[in-house]
Amino acid sequence: MTDQRIVELYWQRDESAIRETDAVYGPRLLALAQRILTDLGESEEAVNDTYLRTWDTVPPHRPSRLGAFLSKITRELSIDRYRRRTADKRLPGQYALSLEELGECIPGGEQPDDCLDEAALAECISAFLARQTPAVRDTFVRRYFFADSLQEIADRRGEALSRVKSRLYRAREELREHLEKEGYRI
Repeated sequence: MTDQRIVELYWQRDESAIRETDAVYGPRLLALAQRILTDLGESEEAVNDTYLRTWDTVPPHRPSRLGAFLSKITRELSIDRYRRRTADKRLPGQYALSLEELGECIPGGEQPDDCLDEAALAECISAFLARQTPAVRDTFVRRYFFADSLQEIADRRGEALSRVKSRLYRAREELREHLEKEGYRI
């Protein structure tokens, strides 16, 4: 079923929209949640919460790219669950590893004076990514948005693991320089 048809089912308040969404996007959303949460039960709950939030937001929204819309919701819900679960402890996972890597080049905001407008920072990062090659952009987004492992990215791109690692390292270094030029303290 097409994205437009599924969105139309949501607009008609037809409950089959959720079944169709699950049939088309369920495995992808579960994999995304699993990479962040590393717990199947919590990941399934995050996906179910995604369907509920989608039901509540479509309408009034009419997403043109349903997969991206759902992925963003799943990612946000999974990160919220991850933060609640790890508030007092450190748990291993691809999400934690990718955050640690990005921590080297993204402003921390530990002090009240260091808190920066998140929208402006997001815009700055988007501008940086827009100037990158498709390979760099894809690798960066797969690692830091979808929390794919380095090996998953290498397999997906048909590249050696060392090439993916070096591409990400160079991208983080360039991002750090870009942010510093824009006035962000790292």
